[in-house]
Amino acid sequence: MTKVYKIAPRAAWEAACAAGRFEGAGVDLADGFIHLSTAAQAPETARRHFAGREGLVLIRFEAEAFGAALRWEPSRGGELFPHHHGALDPALAEAVADLELGADGAPALAGLIA
Repeated sequence: MTKVYKIAPRAAWEAACAAGRFEGAGVDLADGFIHLSTAAQAPETARRHFAGREGLVLIRFEAEAFGAALRWEPSRGGELFPHHHGALDPALAEAVADLELGADGAPALAGLIA
């Protein structure tokens, strides 16, 4: 079972839960799919794209639950990243954790990803 992760603003995730669908954050909407990361990719994603940002959550999903909507596509350095095409059902989240900033200013993921 493959776990995939989404870092998102807490307010956006809460709104998605209330609406019953997550369309994505700004970059997702601009790119036309929801960016996700594997456990190995998530720390670099946090450092590159979310450093200094407060009020974030880390959401864990089972990749297989997404079916054909999940595609593994080349991104950073040609590495394959999980991308969810279409709106995502928040009920598929296995866990949601508030993120704190580490000493380096990036969201601290230690103990939250496996």
